Amino acid sequence: MLQTQTPPLLRFPPGCRQAVFVRRIKRFFVECASAEGPLWAHTNNSGAMTGMVRPGSPAWLSPALKEGRALPWTLELIGLYTQIPGFPANTQDWAGVNTLTPNRLLRAAFEKGLLPWAAGYSAFKAEARRGASRLDALLTGPGLPPLWVECKNVTLVEGGVAAFPDAVSERAHKHMREMADIIRSGERAAFFYCIQRPDARCFAPAEYVDAEYARLFHETRALGVESHPHHVYASPQGISLGSELAIAG
Repeated sequence: MLQTQTPPLLRFPPGCRQAVFVRRIKRFFVECASAEGPLWAHTNNSGAMTGMVRPGSPAWLSPALKEGRALPWTLELIGLYTQIPGFPANTQDWAGVNTLTPNRLLRAAFEKGLLPWAAGYSAFKAEARRGASRLDALLTGPGLPPLWVECKNVTLVEGGVAAFPDAVSERAHKHMREMADIIRSGERAAFFYCIQRPDARCFAPAEYVDAEYARLFHETRALGVESHPHHVYASPQGISLGSELAIAG
C-alpha cells in the first residue's frame, strides 16, 4: 500500500466503517453493502468520479454527525486497485471523494506551516468576501499582499496525470476570471488543487473534458495566478498532505 509517514492532519470521526460500494443514485445517494445489509450514504461529490465508482470497490463511510439525517452515512473514501510505479501491480489503496476535504485540509496545513507558498502569512479567513464573490480563503500577513485561495477537489487521473475538472464547469470558469481580476488589482491569487488519488504523478487542466477551463488555466497562469497541486494521502486513519506535484506541459 502506498503510504506516507506524515501523521493525518484530518482524522475521521469515531464510528466509521468499511463497506462495499454497490451503486450511485441521483448523484448524491450511494448504496453500499455490508454483512448486516444495505447501507445508504450521502456523497457531496457532484463530479463524475471517473474510474472510481465501480461496483464491488471497498468504501469507507463516516456516520452522519447530524442526528436524524435521512442518509445515516457519508462516503469518505473509495478503494482503488492501481498500478503505481515502484509498487506491485493491482495495489489496493484509498482515494478520497469528500469535497469538503480540500478546504479543511488547506486550513489545517496552513496552521501547521506546511505550505511553503504561504510562508509569512499569519491570518486565515475562510469564506472571505470580495465584492459580490465569496472565495474559499483569504490569507494576510504583515507587509504582504492579500493572498486569495480557491480550493479544488481532484479525483480524475489518466495515465498518472491528475486533471481538473472531471465535467464541464461554468462555475470553475467564473473562478478563473475572478482570480485574474485579483492579480490585476495587485494582490495574490492561488488555486489549491487537492489531489485525492494515490496514482497521480503530475497535474494538468483536463482539456479533454473542458477545453475552456484549460484555456483559462493557461491564460491566467501567464498573468500570475498561482496553481498549487498537492498530493493528498487518504486512509481509514485520516487525510494527510503530500508534496506539491509538477504541472505538466
